[in-house]
Amino acid sequence: MPTATLPGPLRLGDSIEVATPVVLAPMAGVTNAAFRQLCAEQGAGLYVCEMITSRGLVERDRVSLSMLTFAPNESVKSVQLYGVDPATMGEAVRVLCGEHGVDHVDLNFGCPVPKITRKGGGAALPWKATLLGQILTEAVEAARPYGVPVTMKTRKGIDDDHLTYLDAGRIAEDTGAAAIALHGRTASQHYSGRADWDSIGELKAAVSSIPVLGNGDIWEAADAIAMVERTGCDGVVVGRGCLGRPWLFRDLSAAFAGETAQELPRLGEVMGVMRRHAELLGEWLGEERGCVEFRKHVSWYLKGFPAGGRIREDLGMVSSYAALDSLLVELDPDEPYPVSELGTPRGRQGSPKRVHLPDGWLDSRELAGAIDIAAEDATSGG
Repeated sequence: MPTATLPGPLRLGDSIEVATPVVLAPMAGVTNAAFRQLCAEQGAGLYVCEMITSRGLVERDRVSLSMLTFAPNESVKSVQLYGVDPATMGEAVRVLCGEHGVDHVDLNFGCPVPKITRKGGGAALPWKATLLGQILTEAVEAARPYGVPVTMKTRKGIDDDHLTYLDAGRIAEDTGAAAIALHGRTASQHYSGRADWDSIGELKAAVSSIPVLGNGDIWEAADAIAMVERTGCDGVVVGRGCLGRPWLFRDLSAAFAGETAQELPRLGEVMGVMRRHAELLGEWLGEERGCVEFRKHVSWYLKGFPAGGRIREDLGMVSSYAALDSLLVELDPDEPYPVSELGTPRGRQGSPKRVHLPDGWLDSRELAGAIDIAAEDATSGG
């Protein structure tokens, strides 16, 4: 039921209260410890680690374990976990809570990537309702002794003819999940078109005992407020909207507090954030590797600004702070923020795609035989 009252702090179980009901969505190759620290310096919220596979944790995969790195300002260690096998998922949760002191576990049932869905994982999995319940039950029970809340994120369904989000909400409540987040797109949409906020409102109306979070097309703080006012959801999940714009969390904190957001940053402030981002990556990875990792963010930071092609190209090849500094000083710090970029999509978009599924997957809501664990390799972050 839509409400004009903004939600208060986001409460997950008995142990977590997030002052601003905003969650950073895990994005592969983006939401590492450095980026999460940068965002947390801007405003309050829950900042979730990149997705890690349950099998990778259980098998002590080096890459998976290396991703369990948290910034000094992360008071809540939050990890998104992906898996398809209930027992493996439960064991992975025990590893996270018991060995790494993780405070919150989010389960991913929304990934539309073909290599995942063609084996029945990600956004394909909620179609198998019993399996979804089994995975949630195992994860919640594994986390219970540690007092760690388990949440889930999903999509509307596989496509418009195979919707699962209302069933997923019921299963989340029944199994003891602490919250459910809904991306208002189907798997077949990938990141194209517009998110269906009405589906978020429908889920909120159907789920009464746990928070419902909305995700999709939050490009500005005003979008987040519009979403909660329209849907009545208890908070928002922000993904692509913060690419090259970590100060979005500053604006979101102000908006949910009923305050006026600060003025749009001029290019000089953006340059300062860019330098800070590179420094944080360097602290985590070393200067050269950190600068190389920073390259992918340059186009997002400079989107819409009148920076020449040569500078953009050179910034996309930096490997030291000195090289970065020598290029940034060529930009005009007084250049105003390009207002034409406000409210526009960022990051990947693409077009609708056929969802790759196992043979016969849509024939029944129940799983015939065992899940193919090849749907979950040991490689995390993808």
